[in-house]
Amino acid sequence: MIVVVIIGLLAAMAIPAFNKVRLQSRVKAVTNNLRQVASAAQQYMLDKGVTVVTASQLIGTATDDYLRTISPIGQENYATITVDQTTSQISATDAAFGTVTYNL
Repeated sequence: MIVVVIIGLLAAMAIPAFNKVRLQSRVKAVTNNLRQVASAAQQYMLDKGVTVVTASQLIGTATDDYLRTISPIGQENYATITVDQTTSQISATDAAFGTVTYNL
């Protein structure tokens, strides 16, 4: 019976720690996706000579695509992101992990 109690206590400590690590992993994946969008947007702005770009402009044909399709980690939507040359950050929002911001 003591062994069962010890295993229960260890599980009670491990499950919240596992959930925290899982959430941090998802946030880092979203941040990486935002970094890719920002990098593609900056390249697009340099090539085209514009100051504002939307995510839909970055996903193009095979010859001029600046960004491959990004798979959402949760419910965030990358298609609605607009990158303006005057802004210093972009962000994505999801109900599970809130708003993730990437500084340009």
